Amino acid sequence: MTTMRDWIDETLRTHLAPTHLDVIDESHLHAGHSGARPEGETHFRVEVVSAAFDGKSRVERHRIVNGALDPAFKRGLHALAVRARTPSEAA
Repeated sequence: MTTMRDWIDETLRTHLAPTHLDVIDESHLHAGHSGARPEGETHFRVEVVSAAFDGKSRVERHRIVNGALDPAFKRGLHALAVRARTPSEAA
């Protein structure tokens, strides 16, 4: 079975063709908080750079990422922090 981190990475690579992608499992920082599970894989930070975000507002970018990852929320993802930039913003 694929880890949540690997699934998120693969899904965003498929949907966004990013030039840069970091998927960071921060679940250990939320132990004991709402939505946290002892086995982790509930809280992630995503830093993604993609041309798919050109001309999009911050809210639109987050909607794109959250939409691509909707199945992960149904699979147990509780929280997702997103930093979504265009290639020109990342330069």
